[in-house]
Amino acid sequence: MPMTVDPKPFAHVFLTLVACLALSGAAGAAEFASQVTRIVVPFAAGGGTDIISRTLAQEMTKELNGTVIVENKPGAGTIVGTEYVVKANPDGHTLVMATFAHAVNPGLRPKLPYDTDEDFAPVALVARSFNIVIVNPGSGIKSIADLIAAAKAKPGAINYGTFGPGTSAHLAGELFNSLAHVKLTAVHYKGAAPAITDLLGGTIQVMFTTVASAASLVKASKLKALAVTSAKRTAAFPDLPTVAEAGVPGYVAESWYGLFAPAKTPPETIALLNKAVNKSLHASSFDKLVDNEGLVLVGGPPEQFGAYVRDQEALWRKVVQDAGIKIE
Repeated sequence: MPMTVDPKPFAHVFLTLVACLALSGAAGAAEFASQVTRIVVPFAAGGGTDIISRTLAQEMTKELNGTVIVENKPGAGTIVGTEYVVKANPDGHTLVMATFAHAVNPGLRPKLPYDTDEDFAPVALVARSFNIVIVNPGSGIKSIADLIAAAKAKPGAINYGTFGPGTSAHLAGELFNSLAHVKLTAVHYKGAAPAITDLLGGTIQVMFTTVASAASLVKASKLKALAVTSAKRTAAFPDLPTVAEAGVPGYVAESWYGLFAPAKTPPETIALLNKAVNKSLHASSFDKLVDNEGLVLVGGPPEQFGAYVRDQEALWRKVVQDAGIKIE
């Protein structure tokens, strides 16, 4: 006769193992939550990155049942704050809110004090954002086709304002030059406000600027929006075409916000943080930022974020090289 085996003891062992693993995970989460977690923002307080980071910290505090705070460490085009995180203990309690600059700096600055690809562990892509192409209503430019025609008629005569060399407003314009085969001339300012003042006054003709800096002026008809720089049309400006739709195929220029931890942070810690970020993005506190900052909330696994940043780094390195941009 075949021997029969009572399955009950095996079932008991399996359930006990599952219970132990669950308790181990809960204990690990509780231990992690007992220490303060810092999100380092490599910009001064009060800007868009700071606001997004503080909103995320507030929600992650709830999800982790611990304390998450923001520390501002501006300087050297985000390098100061980013380097601080690279040198931190890789325990998941010191993170950096990386942005567009994180992917651009390797192409702009050949002597970074860290390796963008090797010294960081991706946690999660928090959000993407787009710029809008705006002109002075009195310029006579009413569409992207008009802008291209004007630029081709007088190469170099159309000036576009930026927030400074290497910023999203600058490189979005250089990408436009490359793909539309035109020559717009960059005029650099120390921020969006002075550039927009000169755009209103007619000193410059166009900007590839952030939603937050220009939305109210567009709605008041003091500036005219031509297109959005995102891959798809957006809920914030549903009637505006993308630059690609409007006549520049392949054009996409996005800003983004995402958390990195130091390399060698344990995978289970990364998973815990990633889960907290993904849950936090469903909070109603982000609704206002979606409207005011033009955010598209993303989330997703760490690997997806890492691949996205590598693609962004390759894109902007080529734009920087083709335009001959250098920052000493």
